Amino acid sequence: MVDDDAARFALKTELLQHIEILGMQQSLFPTSDEHVDRLVRQLERINPIPRPLQPQYFGSLFGNWQLVYASNGTVVTRQIASTPDFLGVIKIKRVWQRLVASHIETISASNEAKLELPVLGEWQLRADGHWKCGADEKTATVSFDLFSIQVIKPFGLSDLSLPELKIPVLEFLQKEALWITSYLDQEIRIGRGTTGNLFVFRRDVTP
Repeated sequence: MVDDDAARFALKTELLQHIEILGMQQSLFPTSDEHVDRLVRQLERINPIPRPLQPQYFGSLFGNWQLVYASNGTVVTRQIASTPDFLGVIKIKRVWQRLVASHIETISASNEAKLELPVLGEWQLRADGHWKCGADEKTATVSFDLFSIQVIKPFGLSDLSLPELKIPVLEFLQKEALWITSYLDQEIRIGRGTTGNLFVFRRDVTP
């Protein structure tokens, strides 16, 4: 146990340092990194919480999590990456996820991103939905029923923000996807999509 704790600490330190060197504009866009993949696989082998969706571990799971790495990007960053010369136009300021209690075997999830566009200011995008926990207590069925967008600090005016635009998704249009939480502790959370996409989150301590 002590050896595993020491190994986890060393692997997490190396992982976060490597991701920091990559920088946000690279780590969140479609670009798989073999070193990150190797470190993550090692961490998954010594996962301290093999069934992270058990209610007894919700205290470790719930809260705000900053996305620090996405092997194939995210829905937002993949769209941005398709824009010519996007690095000179759009800046990703922050991407995070909020998980909170909902009904039995269901977790409310909110995925958010803050972007900065020249002249237009900061834009905040959010997708709200829920996780339905699976029988193996590590896989969840994820769906989203509300999308919203808000312009913050338009035209560089820090004391002004525009009303939030909310777009509900009709039930028959909602799509489901499987999400596997493959590693969880108090600081790091790792998730995988069914297509193999890898996501690394770090607990967000931003006030």
